[in-house]
Amino acid sequence: MYILAHTCISPQSTFDNSFLDGNVIEHKGIKYDAIEPSYSETIPRGLLRRMGKSVRFGVGAGMPLIKEHENLDGIIVGTATGGIDNCVTFLNQIIQYNEGTLTPTHFVQSTPNSIAGHLALMSKNVGYNCTHNNDGLAFEGALLDAFLLFEENEATQLLVGSVDEDSGYNFNIENMAGYFKNEEETTSTNLLNIDSTGSVKGEGAAMFVVSKNKKNAIAELVDIHQFSFPQKNNITERALEFLIKNNLSFSDIDGLMLGLNGDNRFDNIYHNLASSFEDATIYTFKNLVGDYPTATGFATWLSCQILSGKTIPSQAIYKSANKKVKTILIYNNYYGRQHAFHLLRVVD
Repeated sequence: MYILAHTCISPQSTFDNSFLDGNVIEHKGIKYDAIEPSYSETIPRGLLRRMGKSVRFGVGAGMPLIKEHENLDGIIVGTATGGIDNCVTFLNQIIQYNEGTLTPTHFVQSTPNSIAGHLALMSKNVGYNCTHNNDGLAFEGALLDAFLLFEENEATQLLVGSVDEDSGYNFNIENMAGYFKNEEETTSTNLLNIDSTGSVKGEGAAMFVVSKNKKNAIAELVDIHQFSFPQKNNITERALEFLIKNNLSFSDIDGLMLGLNGDNRFDNIYHNLASSFEDATIYTFKNLVGDYPTATGFATWLSCQILSGKTIPSQAIYKSANKKVKTILIYNNYYGRQHAFHLLRVVD
């Protein structure tokens, strides 16, 4: 599967690409809010006023790509928390108005599939439309869906993306569950060096136009592998099996993109894996955008920039091997429960 174009809205200045020019924002505390662009050229003001945050993210990142690639065969979105704020608002209104007459806006946008639905309606795309909502593997589910459509010759070009919002409702629950660090001591600069439990909350959207043909491609997504609740800590073994499946070995990987998030309960998994890639440059991304279920969307966007030959900020480089990066392996786990590998490489 080939990536033709991409956009990204994140807690960094990624939509206008000034992030690649060294404009790296240092976040303080345990919530990294996305930097939203001006939607004036993308979303009509009347629609924008009624949109929830995740719908804004998805439409704002997706519509520019759709306008550039009009012959899309479908739209696939992966999200774990998209629409949750509107859902909670709608449920509260049921109580507030004693199950009386309610405004439809919050109900319409209270489900995760409203993001892909809005993209289809605004672009008049009547093709395949699907949303994957499987928590920390939602984006991987969307990518797997695209792979299958290409293999079955059901599609040639698709819009595939990831969207998640920093919902106040989810944040409070996750904070009580011990997902986050102490707010006073945490910044994005020291996040990966604080030896304590918990991480920080992020949000954002990454959208990609993908194709079964490599013409005009900027990178190739070779394969993905996902699994949940492994019975033993055999991540390195699974990584090797994944690479062998794709006729590669540890030494063939030039860049290793790791989901290190500063949580000492799980970061050792990443460090153990990295020890098998001695010759690879190691990259991180959650110190820039925080942790959220579909953060691998941002990791994929960042990998595309690297494979395109762009210079990325030093804050994303954990260890440099001083070599040209032609193949990148992304590994991420979502709180030790759900695990995923992405394999990307330059287009020959």
